[in-house]
Amino acid sequence: MGKPTGFKEFTREIPADRSPLERIRDWEEFHVHTAEEKLREQGARCMDCGTPFCQTGMILNGAASGCPINNLIPEFNDLVYRGLWREALDRLHKTNNFPEFTGRVCPAPCEGACVLGIIEPPVTIKNIEFSIIERGFEEGWVVPHPPKRRTGKKVAVVGSGPAGLACADQLNKAGHLVTVLERADRIGGLLTYGIPNMKLDKDDIVQRRVDILAAEGIEFVTNANVGQSYPVEKLRQDFDAVVLCCGATQARDLTVDGRDLDGIYPAMEFLSTNTKCLLDGTEVPAHLSAKDRHVVVIGGGDTGTDCVGTSIRHGCKSVVQLEILPKPPATRAPNNPWPEWPKIYRMDYGQEEAAALYGADPRVYCTTTKKFVGDANGRVNELHTVQIEWKLDPQGRYSPVDVAGTEKVIPGQLVLLAMGFLGPEKPLVEKLGLAIDDRSNVKADYGKFSTSVEGVFAAGDMRRGQSLVVWAINEGRAAARECDRFLMGVSNLP
Repeated sequence: MGKPTGFKEFTREIPADRSPLERIRDWEEFHVHTAEEKLREQGARCMDCGTPFCQTGMILNGAASGCPINNLIPEFNDLVYRGLWREALDRLHKTNNFPEFTGRVCPAPCEGACVLGIIEPPVTIKNIEFSIIERGFEEGWVVPHPPKRRTGKKVAVVGSGPAGLACADQLNKAGHLVTVLERADRIGGLLTYGIPNMKLDKDDIVQRRVDILAAEGIEFVTNANVGQSYPVEKLRQDFDAVVLCCGATQARDLTVDGRDLDGIYPAMEFLSTNTKCLLDGTEVPAHLSAKDRHVVVIGGGDTGTDCVGTSIRHGCKSVVQLEILPKPPATRAPNNPWPEWPKIYRMDYGQEEAAALYGADPRVYCTTTKKFVGDANGRVNELHTVQIEWKLDPQGRYSPVDVAGTEKVIPGQLVLLAMGFLGPEKPLVEKLGLAIDDRSNVKADYGKFSTSVEGVFAAGDMRRGQSLVVWAINEGRAAARECDRFLMGVSNLP
């Protein structure tokens, strides 16, 4: 694939995002397009390696390695190199329903598993994917394709995040009458209210795809909170099958002294409220605004980064991000070999912005919060922290141990908890009588996706726990296939 000597002739190049000090003044996307000539050079670097680990989609050492939806990466790289953009788009759409989402927000485990990455910086797979789909929209190649026949079977998909949309898209392609039920006031789930607008534009990008899906015959119902405003009984009576794609939205809390003070919120409450206010054209409520406040984000990952970037756009006085894990090494550690996901030090967009504005990466590693202290009005005002060391316990597991003499007090008038999620919310699960696994997720075997209740399937974070958008698409597609098999006896869905 690509040019046989391309990886020797061309170096890895990705477009520089909009400069941090410019982009923090608005909520527009910070991605910049790459010139076609440069994209073709980057596609030429794909080295015809023979065993394309980039598209294998495995879990190695607890993290994704390669593309979970098995994108045909060497093929579309070669097509871009040869200037065959329409063919590249067709290849991309064979495995990925929404490359405009993954091309923006996926961490690119494909690049971590790229064979070229053993000796050189990997192929710019994510940027090529992003460029293919955007070229497709610009050229008018991405248009609705309603199914030619209908089966008469009705399916409800509960939740309109990436798993729900992928599932609905596939079931609609099979000819079923699909209704997507979303409890929020807009379609998109995590894509709309979990990811800030500067990473993924809602009106121009998310709604663009939703409009295509609606034109293909999918019915979308918002403000439909199944189990509350939308009775569970109606769900079972009106549909031949149900696929639950409600996400893992139960946030992990931090139970330390002072947790009941005002000004301490789950990260998603902060992020989703901000996006809703942005889309509605209203002001962020004062209690959730970071303006003129010292902000402390507890936790890392994408959610922590999004809190940093959002707080800066509010106009915070300062932002500190506390991480309990050690600072990653600059290069792969010996116990983190290729093709595992490289657990190395990176600066994401939020940290880049904080460094540009305040002069340093906002992250403080190996640090935990011991208590919150409030002001006279009962609002959090400071955090008492301590550094920790990771030591082996008697069971052979690493556990955090406080380091004496490292106690510190830091200011914080807005504290955002970005410590991950504990699985789906329980009311709907309980009302449907679904079995759960030992991680509090809905019990449904991968590959089958059927729950303990006949005709009810589960996919995405609700089934597997907190994960990547690309894994959600994987599960949504696969659950659609199994639901189709349940309805029809056989399935031709991929």
